[in-house]
Amino acid sequence: MQGNSSKGFDRKKNTTKYLGSLVAAGFFTLASVLPSKAEITGEKLQALLPGLEQQVAAGMKELSVPGVAIGIVFDDKLVYSKGFGVRTIDKADRVTSDTIFQVGSTTKAFLATALAQAVDAGRLKWTDPVVDHMPAFQLADPWVTRDFRILDLAAQRAGLTPYVNDDLTFLGFDKPTLIRSMRVAPQTGIFRSQFGYLNIPHMVGGEVLAKVDRSASWYDSVKKTLLDPLGMSSTTASLEAITQSADHATGHRFGERPVAIPFHAAMPYTHGPAGAFNSNVKDMAQWLRLQLGRGHFGGKVLVSEENLDVTWTPRVAMSERVSYAVGWVVNATPNGRVIWHNGGTAGFGAHAGFLPDGRTGIVILTNVGNAAMADALAQWFYDRALGNPEVDNIALAAAALRANQELQRKQAAAFIAGPLSASASALAGSYVSPVLGTATVAIVEGKLRMTLEQTDAVAVLEPNRDDPNLFSARLIATAGYEPVVAMAGDVPFSQIRFERDSLGDITQLRWLAPELPHAFTRQHGH
Repeated sequence: MQGNSSKGFDRKKNTTKYLGSLVAAGFFTLASVLPSKAEITGEKLQALLPGLEQQVAAGMKELSVPGVAIGIVFDDKLVYSKGFGVRTIDKADRVTSDTIFQVGSTTKAFLATALAQAVDAGRLKWTDPVVDHMPAFQLADPWVTRDFRILDLAAQRAGLTPYVNDDLTFLGFDKPTLIRSMRVAPQTGIFRSQFGYLNIPHMVGGEVLAKVDRSASWYDSVKKTLLDPLGMSSTTASLEAITQSADHATGHRFGERPVAIPFHAAMPYTHGPAGAFNSNVKDMAQWLRLQLGRGHFGGKVLVSEENLDVTWTPRVAMSERVSYAVGWVVNATPNGRVIWHNGGTAGFGAHAGFLPDGRTGIVILTNVGNAAMADALAQWFYDRALGNPEVDNIALAAAALRANQELQRKQAAAFIAGPLSASASALAGSYVSPVLGTATVAIVEGKLRMTLEQTDAVAVLEPNRDDPNLFSARLIATAGYEPVVAMAGDVPFSQIRFERDSLGDITQLRWLAPELPHAFTRQHGH
């Protein structure tokens, strides 16, 4: 995290931030000396279940998780499915294996597999330049734009700032604006050489998929080629679908005690194939069966093993033994590969993964906005199924979350608020961004406010005690934004600096969060 970025607004990122922190901390690495690999059997998995359920109880307590649903697939069957806890905190409705959760970024592997199907059908090549299919896809670096291939869209190696521009959805911006915002995202890393987690390129992938499949949307494509053939009739991708389901969980913000939050279209549904699926254990088990069947399901080939293998193949290193593939993370262990992905939205955390050489998979769905518990339970399960050294994964996850919370507290405390300067009226005026349109700054009821005219989002700009040009921007719960503030929490989304020229005149309003690299030029006449 950067010192000038306030990431408290980015509750939805906890899962994928956590993914990176797990790797950095060695959570997904193994000791160098391992026992010999033992075959996984149904009896062995059955013997693990009491311990797994003890871990569930410990994790729910340690990590403040109201509800959990788990499914285990073995030998092409769902051999275990169970719900724990409640759908909404302080209410009696229990979680079952039918309960619908948001599954977040586990959706990415569906996009990757659907692209593999399009390659099978000859409608795409993995090596096709993206601009050939979607000329509107433009990055800041023209060379990278020209060489960005279909495979790169879901391979997390673009070299851009992680999570860049994701939070524009919270500020009311739509899918075309998010895609257009990539034009101002700086190339901060090395293209194809550095892991950096992004969501917006998957939205581009969804647009390309719909175009080549002649479908109305990415979801229509995936429904036709994957969800329907797999019998995943409970899996949807909209706000309306989850709220209308009779048996759905409520999302919760993570805290000492979970806080129930409302649903909103901004997150994750605007992000589409990057994380919009709603699903349950039974449906996700069908998905794992397809992966374990290497593209075969119910006697049919839904995707070729050759192109499915493309999605499983490591593309960029995350650590010594962990790599990102295409929509999947791959752990290389001496006792076998683990292929997995977690998912996190503002209120839910999920994990779906499998042992490709062990006929075994697991899905874990939780209703709290980080994947700490889901990942910890999954790693506990993989280690014991494979015969790896045993680790107290719940304790590690709890320690990592506490450390992350403490870091966020320190970063928030580093910005010391002060009174609004008497000269603050000079900051009022109109500022224009080539991507986000006009931001109007004005003093309202003694406070400096910034209104994004394109979306009617209003932020209060809290002044810094020591720097009259530095402010912290906090979204206000104005009409239509009440649920967004409830989802994200009352925390800043960026620090903002008013830039001045050599004469002291204000020239720009600049957002300082690395994930929101936007500058607004002051309009003449102000």
